[in-house]
Amino acid sequence: MPTLPPDFPFTAIVGQHALKTALILNAINPGIGGVLISGPRGSAKSTLARALAAILPVRDNGERPPFVNLPLGTSEDRLIGSLDLKGVLADREVTFQPGLLASADGGVLYVDEVNLLPDTLVDLLLDAAARGVNAVEREGISHRHSARFALIGTMNPDEGELRPQLLDRFGLCLELERSVPVAERVAIVQQREAFERDPDDYCRRFAEDQRALGQGIAEAQARLVSVVTPEWIYPHIAERCEAAGVEGLRADVTWHRAAQAHAAWRGVGEMGLEDLEAVEPWVLAHRRTTPPPESTKPPSGGSRNSGGQGQTSSGRQENGAGDQGQWGAMPPVVQQTEAVDWRPPPGSPPRRVTRQPVATPALRTRKGHQAGQRQTGQTTGKPDWFATLTANRGAWPLRELRFRKARAGQPMLHLVLLDTSGSTLGHRLLGRAKGLVDSLARQAYAAREQITVLTFGNDGVQPVLSRRRSPKVLATQLDSAHGGGGTPLRAAIERAARLIRQWHRREPGLQIRTYLITDGRTRQSLADLPGLGECVVVDTEQSAIKRGRGPQIAEQLGASYQTLPAMEAL
Repeated sequence: MPTLPPDFPFTAIVGQHALKTALILNAINPGIGGVLISGPRGSAKSTLARALAAILPVRDNGERPPFVNLPLGTSEDRLIGSLDLKGVLADREVTFQPGLLASADGGVLYVDEVNLLPDTLVDLLLDAAARGVNAVEREGISHRHSARFALIGTMNPDEGELRPQLLDRFGLCLELERSVPVAERVAIVQQREAFERDPDDYCRRFAEDQRALGQGIAEAQARLVSVVTPEWIYPHIAERCEAAGVEGLRADVTWHRAAQAHAAWRGVGEMGLEDLEAVEPWVLAHRRTTPPPESTKPPSGGSRNSGGQGQTSSGRQENGAGDQGQWGAMPPVVQQTEAVDWRPPPGSPPRRVTRQPVATPALRTRKGHQAGQRQTGQTTGKPDWFATLTANRGAWPLRELRFRKARAGQPMLHLVLLDTSGSTLGHRLLGRAKGLVDSLARQAYAAREQITVLTFGNDGVQPVLSRRRSPKVLATQLDSAHGGGGTPLRAAIERAARLIRQWHRREPGLQIRTYLITDGRTRQSLADLPGLGECVVVDTEQSAIKRGRGPQIAEQLGASYQTLPAMEAL
């Protein structure tokens, strides 16, 4: 059997200093909860993940730490472990067969395109990573085993977003730059060519650096428990998290753990401001709901040395003013949210294209009886061989067939497309339209439903709120959406259609209602665009001379039609 070539050395990878540091901190303390890497392909994400396993401290049994790659098609049983089918069939004994979480213990678990994994798997994965233990409670089995691993997930935002409640569970998040400096590109190609010419010789050249880095991680792990936290650290973290508008306390806990690991990595016995500032962008990048003050934003491309091993990142990049002008030259204008009491129409409006979730057929046994008669809930129609073999104790032919239980009903998701073009600024239409969205968010919050808000105007299509459970008040986020320029309506609808396809592909039963809030002042035709399913067009046009495009847009999209409440009715 041919020997596999060695992995590219971690210390030989050019650039990506911030990412290297984040990965090292997570290796020092896996309780941080993993590192999510958002960025384009070809940015050394998988190379760094594989290389990390080679520098981790050797396990107690003397073996090298494992590197486990989680495939996209992984089942729940394959991930957490399941029934040993051979044992049931041969010995009629129920025994546990470890899964990928057990295989990754003490090493690295790498999930490429984690945003395409089913949410149930992501939830199980993050839960095990945070606890360091995998607990399996299934019919006939109660098993627990260690699951301490460095979790690394990657995603390309262009292929779909990770649901916010799952995104928040990743400890750190880094968004990689899409452009690489020329000098760095040249160095990367040269290093890669040298590695491919003679991988073994290339790795020997970096062996001492690799050994020193691994030793440094082991020493930091041992030093971690003795790092002292001054009292001022706790209110500092709490105040910054509050200012960022994060929900819950996971950010506070993660920030403390990451800063503590950073102090241990620097070789100091007490956490300081340097450690807090080094990890702050990675902790808050995917959790903040309010933009940071301009004075506190780190400069683009800026870095902070971290024990000589890496630099911090400024997190997500802001769109520059140079992007303006594609849809019009009008500068952005602020228009505050105004109170509007609005109720969405009841029921489902008519649709041009109907995309009903596939109905689950009645499940029957070979005798023609409905299997559902013996169960309290609906089933998926897929046999649960784990439960079936356990119930029959390996006897053949099977006396009883069990089916997988269906998941609880999917939540309602409200997808809002808000027109922020220059034509919406008159008569305070944009502020009142924002108030309509805020009113919708309040109702969704009371019903425990989800919401996503996209704006389209001077800067193209911009997200204001990524998919998440609706907040009680949305006015702060809406106020940050400025108005101006032309109306990129087609781009907004195309973006919404892509999101709906992605969400339905992952969650076929998800209910999505789209709200297109616009004055319709555009010459773009929508007749050739796909329908948005259940859709409501809210016409905000209230000028003396109306174009009246709202009803036409609603007809083209197969949507219901409503108008923004008149000023005097507010």
